[in-house]
Amino acid sequence: MRAPDASARALRTPGAIPVLLYHAVMDDPPSWIAEFTVTPRDFAAHLDAIVAGGRTPITVSTLADHLPAASPGHRTHRPTTFPSAPEASPSASLSASPPPPPSTPAPPPAPAPPVAPLPPRPVVLTFDDGFADLPGPTAEALAARALPATAYLTTGAITPGRTSLLPPAPMMRLAQAPALESYGMEVGAHTVTHPPLDTLRPAALLGELRASKQALEDTLGHEVAHLAYPHGYNSRAVRRAAASAGYSSAVAVRHALSSAHDEPYRIARLIVRRRHTVADVEAWMAGAPARGERARVAPFPDSPATLGWRLYRSARARVRGPEFAG
Repeated sequence: MRAPDASARALRTPGAIPVLLYHAVMDDPPSWIAEFTVTPRDFAAHLDAIVAGGRTPITVSTLADHLPAASPGHRTHRPTTFPSAPEASPSASLSASPPPPPSTPAPPPAPAPPVAPLPPRPVVLTFDDGFADLPGPTAEALAARALPATAYLTTGAITPGRTSLLPPAPMMRLAQAPALESYGMEVGAHTVTHPPLDTLRPAALLGELRASKQALEDTLGHEVAHLAYPHGYNSRAVRRAAASAGYSSAVAVRHALSSAHDEPYRIARLIVRRRHTVADVEAWMAGAPARGERARVAPFPDSPATLGWRLYRSARARVRGPEFAG
């Protein structure tokens, strides 16, 4: 009996944008990352399903350029208000001297260049941490299908002599970051040590954001403007710090579909686990959930459970210090 297709399994969500989050692509991963690892064979099948889905692949920077320019610490804009002119009293109008002749008005500012609309039915592929497969077979598989992607690198884990909170695993090297760009991948930052950013004090938070950005910019020779929060953990303070450190976008996790109305400093992603099948990828391409999952579409507020978990982790970090949250 033929399995039901994606549209039969769940209602499609018009305007939903799948932003997929991959980690390692290997056959024999360390146990700590195995849940978030796909085999090269499965990865190739995922990519073929993405191509067959008819979506237009774009990078995070292209998506972020079209998102609402919201304040990084808030979910929505406040309406713009203009102060009204004060009312003059009758006596003031009688005693006031005649107004000076009008001066030549300043020329209006040049209009901003128009931003092209998002391509129809976009899809975004992202890769976190910088595992050893990324600048080799993974980048090659993407390039063979003309699929751009965005890679977020944990600089402490890929720089010789540096350390991070990530457990041991085969990692790429920082010096290989330019090779990613040669394959058509965009490079973003994923902090230095991979801490839960929403548990750090302000100085440590900015240090993580700025140092990883600088290390990548020194290696690549150009600006690095995009960030991925380790574990997806963020808060209003973290989002404001990301903007202050010079990033123009940041991705979270949320395991939800993004949209053209998503928040540029909290872009939702779908985390790919080893249990996800080609049918699940096909469902995401259709704007539907994977089997047994929900199909939320960002933006949406944090749940009470998320807020409570953040408070617990922050209290624990004050006692234990930063630690890997995998």
